[in-house]
Amino acid sequence: MDGIEKKASPRIASRQEWLAARRELLRAEKELTRQSDEVARRRQAMPWVRVDKDYRFETEDGNVALKDLFKGRSQLLVYHFMFGPDYKAGCPSCSAIADGFNGIVVHLVNHDVGFQVVSRAPFAKLQAYKRRMGRTFPWASSFGSDFNFDFNISFTEEQQRAGIEYNYERGGHAMDMTPVPPPVAQFAASCGTDVATWTRDRAGLSTFVLEDGAVYHTYSAYSRGLDGVWGMYQWLDRPQRDATRPAHGGAATTSTTSAECFCREVSRRRASERASQQRFMNGGTT
Repeated sequence: MDGIEKKASPRIASRQEWLAARRELLRAEKELTRQSDEVARRRQAMPWVRVDKDYRFETEDGNVALKDLFKGRSQLLVYHFMFGPDYKAGCPSCSAIADGFNGIVVHLVNHDVGFQVVSRAPFAKLQAYKRRMGRTFPWASSFGSDFNFDFNISFTEEQQRAGIEYNYERGGHAMDMTPVPPPVAQFAASCGTDVATWTRDRAGLSTFVLEDGAVYHTYSAYSRGLDGVWGMYQWLDRPQRDATRPAHGGAATTSTTSAECFCREVSRRRASERASQQRFMNGGTT
């Protein structure tokens, strides 16, 4: 894809050379696992913020409050699905992530964790899309509520003109680049909107706790913070060939792959640039 560097040709090695390389990689994988365990511990130790605003949602059970979304559980996971009021279809990336939701709900609730997908589109539109896509997970509408805006995954036109603060920083996301990257325009068109309308809603994941009748916000993740819940990429990060490579020389099967690989590559490059800048500031070399 334009702007993305192609991977170098593979090095052909003997079985002994491969085994040595694999053992070296295994050490890195084990270190990553240990780091991931530590990050999970710190994530679960985040402070709580009480939620006092009376957010309302349209659901299959009618108009309910945030605490009702727990459905008897003490914790709640909310996936913020990009589906704005003016969209004609859900975001392809969120749809790809949601492919893994149907089977996990029963396991979450058995661990005292409720699960809810929330979008700003009217409830009837969400239900029609849910039926078309064969979804069974609970999907609520926050249409007319401040919920999405307060948790930084929806933005007004005024905020957009001033510069959107998303993923705890202002600007810097592939969706806010100028000129507009072709994959972003492609995604907007697939949802039946223009780019400005499409990018006023974003994806995210938030966690809440219900204790003594009060709801507390404990965690939110955005952008590549969602990689861990995107089952497809846990598989696609294992093969060596680029995930955007068309099968047998044909066209890519979905726009999701190319566009999201673009966003992931932008994120990786910017992380590398930040690391280089930090080394320079610390007196190292770039």
